[in-house]
Amino acid sequence: MTDESDNKPHDRRQMFRLGLKKLMVPIANYIEDRFNVPLAGIRTVLRPPGALSEKDFLETCYRCGNCIDVCPARAIRVISSEDMDQTGTPYIDPDLAACVVCEELACMKACPSGALKSVDDPNQIEMGCARVERESCIRSRGENCRLCVEKCPMGTSAIDVDEEGEIAVKQDGCVGCGTCQFFCPTTPKSILLDPY
Repeated sequence: MTDESDNKPHDRRQMFRLGLKKLMVPIANYIEDRFNVPLAGIRTVLRPPGALSEKDFLETCYRCGNCIDVCPARAIRVISSEDMDQTGTPYIDPDLAACVVCEELACMKACPSGALKSVDDPNQIEMGCARVERESCIRSRGENCRLCVEKCPMGTSAIDVDEEGEIAVKQDGCVGCGTCQFFCPTTPKSILLDPY
């Protein structure tokens, strides 16, 4: 017979984890039921160009590392996580290196599983979309910073300075490569990528 006290936490960290789990599981279940979106389908990291929806990506990706090997910008990294669904999958951290939307679209062509779907035109890439934190942007202090505009591989079809002199992201043109976030000189960053 198992003593019930064996299942009780013996230190603060374990007690905190148990309490957090008891709190989060009902919330996660509510979100899945209410919005009919499995949490595995919510994208929380920036995937390489051409990535399928998160659920399909996780089911399809071989975790072979081909996309990592061929990336000319060395922007694609591998997730190391306790979450077995996520571990070994490729992602991009725009604070460390950004996708440069290379001409050859190398990662998509190197993907053997179809987790990264090839496109003919770089404008068809939909990794995410940038958003500007105007309060911390250098331009809000009257400085003429245009790094995010000048470095964007998609050009002014994705980002530009608007009539008010503020940085404006054009949702239809932004592919979510992360270059603007990478080159933003503020800490914390004044332009951030939201993955699709």
